[in-house]
Amino acid sequence: MAELLRAELGASAAAEASGDMATAWRALERAHILSQAFAVAHTGVHWSMFRFAFRRRDVREMLGQLPRLLLAAPGSLLGRAPLGNTGGANVGIFDPMPIPEDLREKLESAAASTTRRDVAR
Repeated sequence: MAELLRAELGASAAAEASGDMATAWRALERAHILSQAFAVAHTGVHWSMFRFAFRRRDVREMLGQLPRLLLAAPGSLLGRAPLGNTGGANVGIFDPMPIPEDLREKLESAAASTTRRDVAR
């Protein structure tokens, strides 16, 4: 899972560096979906979203990220993070959303791989 998350964060950074802000933000949203089950990663993605908004001088998004930064870790730890939620201020904090098919497949594959490793021990 960590490498999938790193890939999306890397894609975001590369897109931002090339000036493609829409692709950069979409990669952050995908990273958010991947991170939701992990408190530290989930909070880190919201921090990345806040910093992205700061660099863009997007006050609405910065303000939207503040409560998300506070709720991300507890939501993950308590299993209350709404699955598929893309994490931006343009969506409700507690609204579940459909997971993109390619991410769903990657999440299922990662879960199956983890289960196989656990059984082998």
